[in-house]
Amino acid sequence: MTEPHNGFGVRAILILLLAFGSAGLASCNRSANDAGRQPGATQAASVPVVAPPAASTGGFDGARAYNHVEQLVAIGPHSAGTEGIHRAQTYIIGQLKSFGCPVEEQDFHSPTPIGDVAMKNIVVKIPSANPSIILFSTHYDTKRLDNFVGADDGGSSTGVILELARILCTRKNAVTVWLAFFDGEEAFNFAWEDPDNTYGSRELAARLALSGDLPRVKAVILADMVGPANPIFKRESYSTMWLTDLVWSTAARLGYGKVFVSDSTAVEDDHLSFLRRDVPATDIIDFGSPVLEYWHTARDTLDKVDPRTLAMTGHVLVETLPELEKKFQ
Repeated sequence: MTEPHNGFGVRAILILLLAFGSAGLASCNRSANDAGRQPGATQAASVPVVAPPAASTGGFDGARAYNHVEQLVAIGPHSAGTEGIHRAQTYIIGQLKSFGCPVEEQDFHSPTPIGDVAMKNIVVKIPSANPSIILFSTHYDTKRLDNFVGADDGGSSTGVILELARILCTRKNAVTVWLAFFDGEEAFNFAWEDPDNTYGSRELAARLALSGDLPRVKAVILADMVGPANPIFKRESYSTMWLTDLVWSTAARLGYGKVFVSDSTAVEDDHLSFLRRDVPATDIIDFGSPVLEYWHTARDTLDKVDPRTLAMTGHVLVETLPELEKKFQ
């Protein structure tokens, strides 16, 4: 998926009470050495994990988002240029159309370390009288590894943005809203080295520049690896400060201040494709221990994804949009 700018060590033992506030999420302890959070551990079958009611998370249904992750995982590996990703595309496009979303399939080819590869960005463009664009985004491809299904890395954020689409495509928004599902975020080589990564986001940013629409994009919010049961979302330090402030302050207002924390870290991800073109962007991502213990391994399976975390992330996105609408009206 992504690569940290600086290496991450295992966190010192940290007991953190997650106050999930109005989302009604269960509180839990986070510890790098907690036996219940060992890499590969599954959630106990006797204690099913369920999302809070959508009414408590701004209409965002964490159970629906989780079901999308489940369906994508069931497809199996779906890296760029494979039959698996064609099935993932069919699923995503079918779901978006069932929500009444205006779907645009943006096919492109890109040279890669394995040769020319056909890729597809899936973009929803929800019109408004206000031409300012707010772009929510994710990547849906998986790393080209044996038995890698990417439940958290790619699946969790895709499930969140699909559920966000269900909400936003049926209502009148005060700004133009785009939802982008990027292909080819993952590097084809195991190492994360430019230019072998972020093919889809670079393609969309380039298209916007060529069309003259890039100045209309006022904010890009990227979600990536937003599924862990005990998330810690640090402020991504490459990101645009005012936009990160807005998202994190919204999270704090909703009661998630102990999850969206003030610590920072640097992560190279799809948002850089827009930052390099002077478009404000931020990244919501949990990229620390214990996530790194299963990142880019066959252990990134459905048990690593918690519907309560999906609900919390989606709640923050739903409530961030009105703040951005006020800013750009």
